[in-house]
Amino acid sequence: MVDCGLTFNSPLNPAHDKDEYVKRHELVAADPSFIEDRRDQLAGIIITHAHEDHVGGIPYLWERFKQPIYTTKFTAEVLRRKLSEVEFGHLVDIVEIEPLDEFTIGPFSVKWLPITHSLPEPCGLMISTPAAKVFHTGDWKLDSNPVVGEGVNRDHFMHLASLNVDAMVCDSTNALKHGNSVSESACESGLYHYINSAPKRVVVTCFASNIARLITIARVAQKTGRRMAVFGRSLVNMIGIARRTGYWPEDCIMIDRRHVGYLPEEEVLVVATGSQGEPRAALGQLAKDTHRDLSLSAKDTIIFSTITIPGNEKPIEQLVNAFIARQIQVVQAHDAVLPIHASGHPNEQELKSMYQWVKPLISVPVHGEPEHLQRHGEIARVTGVKSSLVGQNGDLFQLSSPVMIKRGVVNAKRIAVKR
Repeated sequence: MVDCGLTFNSPLNPAHDKDEYVKRHELVAADPSFIEDRRDQLAGIIITHAHEDHVGGIPYLWERFKQPIYTTKFTAEVLRRKLSEVEFGHLVDIVEIEPLDEFTIGPFSVKWLPITHSLPEPCGLMISTPAAKVFHTGDWKLDSNPVVGEGVNRDHFMHLASLNVDAMVCDSTNALKHGNSVSESACESGLYHYINSAPKRVVVTCFASNIARLITIARVAQKTGRRMAVFGRSLVNMIGIARRTGYWPEDCIMIDRRHVGYLPEEEVLVVATGSQGEPRAALGQLAKDTHRDLSLSAKDTIIFSTITIPGNEKPIEQLVNAFIARQIQVVQAHDAVLPIHASGHPNEQELKSMYQWVKPLISVPVHGEPEHLQRHGEIARVTGVKSSLVGQNGDLFQLSSPVMIKRGVVNAKRIAVKR
């Protein structure tokens, strides 16, 4: 099994994601019944990287599987901290893998291939079985300067062409976007521009798992004469994990959040959770002026160093309006003249490059809405892939002769889980 994630504040029917009148649940996961019913055939669980939509379901669902988890050290540390909060956490066998390691898991031979995304140690998986060879990209982009870790080494993927890969299971998130994605390193100039020109306090909100962005913000703080503090448990936790695993630079110094209120306004730089409009997160408290450590005022600046995840448009709009009503300046990534956010997913040209390197016989687009999957399939065909299997949740993909999709084989429901 590859990955086991969660989504937040969602309905059980994804078709209703944008319907504000449908009941939403705090934590939602894919129904694992299909795998649970075949637990005797499950050899192990691989986690490709530490984002919540790939690892967040483990503390709630692992007891249904009870198999070892294979992942890299950064993701393993994230997972251990999550599991420390559940009673069975000590029972979970976590096997740490180094990038480029090869490991046998039941009938599967798996090689971890380092790639770039928006956090440390993401890996694609070269999975070899007696039936077929499958390259699973995980979430990825082609970034030569990702701030954290090394840039993509295309030789790792060009080598796969010699293995006669049957199928490539590949990220479709940005298939509708032309060209190449923006490098993570490009965000520094944009963040410097807006932070340096801000007259008073600055609050930046970003995804807590984006260690590279946090390092960039810390460096910009130093260059602009500001002192950086973080508001939000998940940010504190992630920076702690980055320190423990060797990814946080020693020269990126932060101050205690309780000291922020005593600093001159032009020296304050806060990084806060809540970029998606979560009402209880730090940014939501700042918008309502109920945060215990800081009260914002007119001419302070809020910078959204994130995108809007579909379904979160309304709560983010409400958050922005609350700041504007108090004459607090707001900068959002889609309005910024310089890049202040970089996606962790491949655009059209990156998809073409990967298909040209790997040369699989079959394309299996995943991780996207139907329009993304369809476009991804077209891109694969343009690059010479013989067969593109564009399916939906619940379809069964047969990757050895005869190649086909069996529609609706699995009842792919969502379930609500509780903390």
